This record gives sequence, C-alpha cells and structure tokens, in this order.
Amino acid sequence: MGLCSIGSTSGILTANPANVEHMLKLNSNNYPKGQRTISMMEDFVGHGIFNSDGEEWKWQRKTASFEFNKKSLRNFVVDTVHSEIINRLLPILQQAAEKGVKVELQDVLERFAFDNICRVAFGEDPACLTEEEGSGGSNKSEEFMAALTDAQDLSAARFLGSFENLWRIKKFLNIGSEKRLKKALSIVHGYSMKIIRSRMLKGMELDGREDLLSRFASIKDINENMLRDIVTSFLLAGRETTSTALTWFFWLVSTSPDVEKKILDEIKCVRSSKVITTETFSFDDLRDMNYLHAAITESMRLYPPVALDTVSCKEDDVMPDGTFVGKGWFVTYSAYVMGRSDEICGEDCMEFKPERWLDENGVFKPESPFRYPVFHAGPRMCLGKEMAYIQMKSIAACMLERFQIRSFKEGTPDHILSLALRMKGGLPVELSKREN
Repeated sequence: MGLCSIGSTSGILTANPANVEHMLKLNSNNYPKGQRTISMMEDFVGHGIFNSDGEEWKWQRKTASFEFNKKSLRNFVVDTVHSEIINRLLPILQQAAEKGVKVELQDVLERFAFDNICRVAFGEDPACLTEEEGSGGSNKSEEFMAALTDAQDLSAARFLGSFENLWRIKKFLNIGSEKRLKKALSIVHGYSMKIIRSRMLKGMELDGREDLLSRFASIKDINENMLRDIVTSFLLAGRETTSTALTWFFWLVSTSPDVEKKILDEIKCVRSSKVITTETFSFDDLRDMNYLHAAITESMRLYPPVALDTVSCKEDDVMPDGTFVGKGWFVTYSAYVMGRSDEICGEDCMEFKPERWLDENGVFKPESPFRYPVFHAGPRMCLGKEMAYIQMKSIAACMLERFQIRSFKEGTPDHILSLALRMKGGLPVELSKREN
C-alpha cells in the first residue's frame, strides 16, 4: 500500500487482494469510477459502459450482460474469429514463412483484433489485415486504427501528468498533446458516426444482424451519441487487450521450449481424439485445451493487458489493511505488481509456469479475481472474458500448430504504459513451417 499525490489530488496505490476485494465488491458503492477518471476519458469514450457510474452505468451493464450471455453472440464471435484466421491471418504468416521475411507480430495481432472487433461491434469489416499490403483495407480504416492508438496513448497521458489540471489548460489553449488528441478523436468519432448513421438509415434494429451495434440500437430512446460512446468503448477494449496479451504470450512461449512442447502435445491430442479435419477449432475443442488456457492465463499474470485501474472514494473509509482513504481520493490497484508478488503468487512468481494454474488432473483451476484482477472483479467484472479467451486460444492454437516462432528480442522487452501494456518496439519474429 502506498500514499501518493498528483497535483491537489491524493490517492492510494495498492496490490493487496483484501483491499482490492473491499473496493471492487464488498464496498463497491463507495468506490465508483469517479469524476476525475470520467472527466479525463470523457472526450474519448464519453459516458460509455467503461466510463460511467450510477444508473447510466447500470442500464448499459444490464443490457450488455444480457447480450453477452446469449449463445448467438458467442457463435457469432467464434465464426468471425475463424473466418479472420483462415482467410487472412494464416495466409499472411504462410507467405512470410515461405519468403523467410520477418513479421512484426504485435502489429499483425493488432490488425487482426481491430478487424475482429469492428465486425463484432459494428458489423463492418475494415480489412486492415490482408494478405498483401493495400489489397483490402481502406485508407479510412488505416487512418481510424492509427487515430485510435493515438487517442488511447494521449488520453492515458492525462493520468500521468505531473500537474492535475495541466491537460485542461492545454486543451483550452489547443496546444501540444491536447491538440493532437483533438485531431485523433475527430477521426475516431467521425468514422464511428458515419457507420452508425448509415446503419440507422437502414433501420438496423430490424436487420437481424448479430453485432453489438444492432443490439444496443434496439433500445428505446437511445441516440447516436450514446451508441457512439458504447461502440467506441468496446472497440477500445476489444482491440488492445487481446492483441497485447497475445504479443507477450508468443514472446514468452518463444523463450520457453518446454511450454511450447506441452501446448503442441495438447493440440495434437485434442485434434486426434476428436478427428478434427478443419483448419481451426470449435468452441468445445478450445474448451478442452486446459494447458493452453493456463499458459495464456500465466502470461497475463506477468503481463496483464490493463496493468493499472483506478476508482474514486466517495466517503472516508478504512481499507482492510488499516489504511485510511479520504473522501475524493483516488485508489489505484496494480494487476502488474500483484502478478509479481511472492506473497500472492509464491517464491517462483517471476517464472513463466503454466502448471500453477492446473490441478492434479491437468484441469484448469481459476484463481480468485481479487488475487488475479486481470479481468477486473466484482460488479464490473469484464463481460468479454470468455470471448477474449476464444480469440486468444484460437489464434495461439492455429499459429503454434503450423509455425515455429523465433523472436528477435534480446533480453526482456520494454513495455509502453498506456491504457494497455503494449510491447515497446513491437515483436519482430521469423516464422518457419512446423514439420509434423
């Protein structure tokens, strides 16, 4: 636990599971997002589900929870992921392997995730991941993807400023980072609104499509600005988190031959036992891959896509460890620090060890979300957790089954602390076809 101050605002930094459970579940009503966080992210995601409190958050959460629990949406996600893997990802990687050229894997994974979440959220295919550069993705889509990255990084910089209100001054004067953010947001929101208005003209609530935009548009009295905020929030979450998690996963596996072999043995076992002849794997196939699930979970323990999360204290409180928290203070917990704590994860906490997640029968055993808050916890637990695992396990299984992946990173890569824990400089790799 640590006390810190940013400008005139005081706050608490913690990595104590009891404190995390206290603020995210047991006393969650006293720890909303808070005006500080909402104001910093409002320009970007408005009052979408990840940047709202009270009744505004409740109706969005209730609607999203209902939709995310539908089997039809899960099947839509599975089909979308499989289509992107077969028609785009594997051909690109196969071509690179045959030519013996390096691939910047983080960039490829971000493009994959961007195409995938746009299809799930908008029902639109930006085609940023194509076999040949410029053979499918439009300039508008490329511009949107770049602007989304800039908006994310520049919005995150507001939280890291030395002076609490410096960003407000820069925004008022339209200078520096705030000027660049304004330009990026103009592109992001313009692209989103164009799609929303086009779909609304066609009566999208009646078109029978399975994407999130159609589902939320069916809500009575919802307007296009609210739709924009909701969809932008899902775009942000769906694009950065899975691509970031997979980038660190593939780097860790490339440095751990024993883990790689166990994953391959499991994939081979699942494929042979079910006589799978398709290029990808079904939801049930993926569910049987316990070791792969454990390996991805372990990589996120060491490199959580969202390393920090912050809430606000509504009224004076005392944490379970005895620390006083004042009214209006922010409280930040660090999943990154928690994953590297020997008190939480054991003396071997710095080792990449998927076995820690398996029981004596080799079946995955989950940890308390308050000890492993990678997908948040409590009432705001991530609704897209299952979909994220579907995407990550599908990509990992298909890529590792076909290719040996050699990383060119020397030592432990540096990271960029933005809204997501991206790898600095990307992940250049060399691919070679795996011999059966």
